[in-house]
Amino acid sequence: MSSSARPHPWKLWSTSLGLMALSEASIGANAQDVAAPSGPTSVTLGTTQVKGEHQPGYRREASDSVKFTAPLRETPKSVTIITESLMQERAVSTLADALRTTPGITFGAGEGGTPLGDRPFIRGFEASTDIMIDGIRDVGRMTHEAFNVEQIEIVKGPGSAYSGRGSTGGTINLVSKVPQQETFAAGSLTLGTDQLRRSTVDLNQYLPEQNMALRLNAMKHEADTPGRDEVEVTRWGLAPSVSFGLNTDTRATLSYYHLQSDDIPDQGHPVSAISGKPVKVDRDNFYGFSKRDFRKTSADLFTLQLEHDVNDHLTLRNTTRQGRSMQDYIMSRPTFGADKDSVKNELAGVVLRGPARGRNVVNTSLINQTDIFGTFDTGSIGHRYSAGLEFSRERIDVKNRYAPKRSETDPGDLNHPNPQDPYAPVPRGDGSHDVTRHNNRALYVMDTLALHEQWDLNLGARFDNYHVRDDAQSNRNNIWTYQSGIVFKPLPYGSIYLSYGTSFNPSGETAGQSGGADGAAGGRLSNLDPEKSRSLELGTKWDLLNERLSLTAALFKTEKTNARTADPITGTVSLDGNVEVKGFEMGATGHLTDQWEVMAGYTYLDAKTVKYASGKNTHFDGNQAKFIAPNSGSIWTTYALTDRWKIGGGANYVGERYTDDTNTRTLDAYWRYDAMLAYRVNKNLDLQLNVLNLTDETYYDASHVGMFAIVAPGRSAELAANVRF
Repeated sequence: MSSSARPHPWKLWSTSLGLMALSEASIGANAQDVAAPSGPTSVTLGTTQVKGEHQPGYRREASDSVKFTAPLRETPKSVTIITESLMQERAVSTLADALRTTPGITFGAGEGGTPLGDRPFIRGFEASTDIMIDGIRDVGRMTHEAFNVEQIEIVKGPGSAYSGRGSTGGTINLVSKVPQQETFAAGSLTLGTDQLRRSTVDLNQYLPEQNMALRLNAMKHEADTPGRDEVEVTRWGLAPSVSFGLNTDTRATLSYYHLQSDDIPDQGHPVSAISGKPVKVDRDNFYGFSKRDFRKTSADLFTLQLEHDVNDHLTLRNTTRQGRSMQDYIMSRPTFGADKDSVKNELAGVVLRGPARGRNVVNTSLINQTDIFGTFDTGSIGHRYSAGLEFSRERIDVKNRYAPKRSETDPGDLNHPNPQDPYAPVPRGDGSHDVTRHNNRALYVMDTLALHEQWDLNLGARFDNYHVRDDAQSNRNNIWTYQSGIVFKPLPYGSIYLSYGTSFNPSGETAGQSGGADGAAGGRLSNLDPEKSRSLELGTKWDLLNERLSLTAALFKTEKTNARTADPITGTVSLDGNVEVKGFEMGATGHLTDQWEVMAGYTYLDAKTVKYASGKNTHFDGNQAKFIAPNSGSIWTTYALTDRWKIGGGANYVGERYTDDTNTRTLDAYWRYDAMLAYRVNKNLDLQLNVLNLTDETYYDASHVGMFAIVAPGRSAELAANVRF
């Protein structure tokens, strides 16, 4: 068996081998889907040679990860895939843009000590440390770009058996673009309101005689933030890759990724001490100092993937990644100060913009994964399996570069702030380092057993030997996590499943980053056992309309029965807390007709803090978990009016969220509407106009424990010219 640079064994299995008790009708339907005239994909049976894996549209049949040992329809977990086509139509340029329109996901904010960057919450639990790139954990808290992303896979529910520590609410996997077996040149130029200037390049050269392919993706982005004064973003990225041995049994892909940014950080508006909501001021009010505040980041990833087909039923893959990311910033936080002064300051129209927050941190990692996957039979039972080893070393180096004085509050005018006001300079720190090291060794195995034509059993287990240490403390854990699910297929195009999964959060998981999944213990290396979570999920998946429209629904319950909490008398951190999230979700993805495509979903979350305290006499038992919206939903749909014209539009809704443990501060619910119009000039050129936040709604993306709230972008328009040769 030979394939392109990133073959997926289960795609090959579903289109040509037809193993493990798929009915003949299901095989035919899957083969028809792969051969559909929607892109450059072609399949040659026998040698199973796949050329050009670019797939337009929203629907996918399989995950990119080899740890998923069945097609999505027969996988007993909820998985949402955001494809490149959907990202392009919605004018997505960052991971946050994509997640903002995904039901069941909300955001928290960094505040300086808790780093700036992507901080999503999935099904009620933080996932900032559960972001993967091609199945490998990305340890830096960054703002992730989309220019080199083929698709985003959101796997929901406890998944430590798949991905290791954390993964309580789910994981996010960014699938990178890799060399393809076709030659093309593509790119885009986008101009828009608020000084938007964005350009991308995607070049691929296929050398069939040398069994090689080379690919280069590059991006440059400059823009102001719609509806915000002074806030600017500037970034550029480069991602070259080369694949060897295509169409042979042994293949290799070498890739490099670089992203660099230079922004003015924006912490939005202060939250009222009287109403508990963001104070009512002009949306464009900016409370930072444009001549002082800055945020610079960089990320570099070197990846080598080697793959060998031992035979038609067994493939060996080894992936090694060296990574480094850096974040350096000084920022202002708009607040009304301590409780005793907050009301007085607010009534006087005084906002405090200090003390400034500064941070300089470098994250480095060396990670190696070895996977073996394939198929075999034991009697009448077929197996589709994946097993592997993972070794990782991570280092978080926080440098004491800035030493702002707590007494310097930089007061300003709440209603008419001046970013050019004089400001307190930030003294240099002493240059000392706080270094945290995370080492992990893991063994994992996944297997889908075809018990019967209509019954599959999905099993998975993982053992982690996790060690975290800093200059003063050390914590080591050995822990097993599990995944199991039974799948019933009443018809070839539908399934019903019941699954169970576990996850763990070790003490010190976010040490060096602060905040995050360590809850009451912060990022400290407490000598506590890991928090453990478990989840039950009952769901169903159906591929209708000639298997072009996927419908999903699931009921779930996730419980963390030993959450970290503080003793209400002594304040000592213990494992006596309890957090519970119950809910359901539903979704639709694919074509309603040849011209009409849709992606829609709704999620309900009942996220309760059953038992939790953060210090002496601070009980939060029975409160709703902060940052989590009980109701959220979205829809995006496009319709091809002719061969040249396509229109699209969508809406997303996020319900009211509490932003503190006491449930006294909130962010209001909101609706956001977007629209798109596309015109195909010829086979090489498309024009696309997007208008985002059509109604110019003022809403807030996130908050940090109710002190301030991040203002979401206002209305904007952008016109993109997309070329492909």
